Amino acid sequence: MSYSGSGNGGGTWRSGGGVPPHAFDPWEQPDLFRGVLTRRVFAFLIDLVVLVVPVILAKVFIALFGVVTLGLGWALFWLVWPASVVWAIVYYGSSIGGPHSATIGMRMMDLELRTWYGSSGYFVLGATHAVLFWASVSFLSPLVLLIGLFNGRRRLLHDIILGTVIINSSVRTQVTPAARAY
Repeated sequence: MSYSGSGNGGGTWRSGGGVPPHAFDPWEQPDLFRGVLTRRVFAFLIDLVVLVVPVILAKVFIALFGVVTLGLGWALFWLVWPASVVWAIVYYGSSIGGPHSATIGMRMMDLELRTWYGSSGYFVLGATHAVLFWASVSFLSPLVLLIGLFNGRRRLLHDIILGTVIINSSVRTQVTPAARAY
């Protein structure tokens, strides 16, 4: 960092590297954001099915195991809720942190998560994205989608907090890929 200006306090601090601009501009690349909110709703529903099916199968297994063990196996039902939370965090973290930067539902809807500077997602970002999404939906219910209507990048509250953006990956080939941040 360097300081430019006179000694009277009229100068400004300047960073040599500076802060990079947003990688995805809704005015220059409107196709990246067209239909993103609608696709996100359908991607969420698909991901919800992917998350719920193994939980239902686990509950059926525990129920049958409880019958075979004359009721002793039913004590495992207390593990279902914590295991469901862990399953959801691992699912979102590994899929967003994977090579596609998208969950199964997002890939089916041609969406991918990127950071504001263009890098792809990573495990901690995906897990945190899921936790903040569920927290914001818990408090704001479906009203969380209204935030996306009032900004050009169609970002929701948890996207803004984390500095992420969801883009239409079917037109992604026109955008130069950014370096992956580890």
